[in-house]
Amino acid sequence: MIQAASAVLAQEGMGSGSLLMTVLPFVLLIAVFYFMMIRPENKRKKAEEKMRSELAVGDEISTIGGLVGTICAIKEDTVVIETSADRVRVEFTKTAVAGKRVSAESKK
Repeated sequence: MIQAASAVLAQEGMGSGSLLMTVLPFVLLIAVFYFMMIRPENKRKKAEEKMRSELAVGDEISTIGGLVGTICAIKEDTVVIETSADRVRVEFTKTAVAGKRVSAESKK
């Protein structure tokens, strides 16, 4: 039945219309895929990069491994943090920083 319908359309000169109807779902699928998955991921990466570039000495951060500490030095690609009251210092790459932590003082 579908073959008969496509044969009739081809005879009537509407073959290019059927090509459009064949390609249109793929174009829509690609557009939905872009706006639902690729674009939000790019926005998230840009926000993380901006946060990492704005790190400053004294900021309280958490790492992707779960360590929490205060930044005491910033180098080109690394960050040195103090993790506790006994002043243990650990050096991490900037990409290991998961985010800034909001302290109780800044909430007020």
